[in-house]
Amino acid sequence: MTQRDHGSSRGQSSKTGTYGGEQYFVARPASPDQRRTIQVELAGHTCQVEVSHGVFSAGRLDLGTSVLLKRVPQPPSEGDFLDLGCGWGPIALSMAMQSPKANVYAVDTNLRALDLTARNARSQDLHGVHALTPEQVPDDLRFDLIWSNPPIRVGKAALHDLLMTYLPRLKQQGRAYLVVQRNLGADSLIPWLADALDSGWTAEKYASAKGYRIIEVGRA
Repeated sequence: MTQRDHGSSRGQSSKTGTYGGEQYFVARPASPDQRRTIQVELAGHTCQVEVSHGVFSAGRLDLGTSVLLKRVPQPPSEGDFLDLGCGWGPIALSMAMQSPKANVYAVDTNLRALDLTARNARSQDLHGVHALTPEQVPDDLRFDLIWSNPPIRVGKAALHDLLMTYLPRLKQQGRAYLVVQRNLGADSLIPWLADALDSGWTAEKYASAKGYRIIEVGRA
C-alpha cells in the first residue's frame, strides 16, 4: 500500500497504482511475482534491492518517496519507528540505516511487499526492521517517529481511517512526516488533520519539492 511514475511499460500504471488493473494495496496480488534486482541510493548508500510486480513503485524509487527521504530531519538514534505502507521497503531501510539501534516497523497489507521488505532488510544486514501486516502490529505499540508515503489511491475515507489509526499512536514529542502529491489533495489534507486530531497536536506543511508536499504532524 503506499505513490510520479509507479511502474514501467510492462503493465504497471503510473496513475492508479495498478498492474494490469490490479491494485497494489491488496493482500495477495494476482500479478506475476517476477522478481528482479534494481540499484537505488538510500541514506547515502548504494543498494541492490529486490522488487516485483504488484507492489508499489515496483520499478524504481518513487519520486515522492525520494522527496521525503531527502527532506525529512535526521531520525533519532534509537526508538520505535513506523513506515506506514512500506512497499518493497525504501523508507524502512533508510530509517534503519540511519538509526541501527531503532526498531523499525514496516507495515503493509500487501504480503508480497512485506516479503520483499524483509528480504531487502536482511540483504543489507538491517536487523531492526520488522515487516508486519496491520493486524500484527501490537495494540500497545507507540511510535517515536512515522515516515510515510501513504496510499492516496485507496480513497479519502480509507486514507483518513488509516491515518487516524496510526497518527494518534505517536509518543509524546513524536513526529510524523507524510509525503503527498500536491494535485492529489496534500493542501486539503493538512487542515483536515489539524481538525481531526485532538488539541495538543500540530499539522503543517514542512517542505515542498517536485510537486509534493511533506506534512509534519507533531504531538506536544
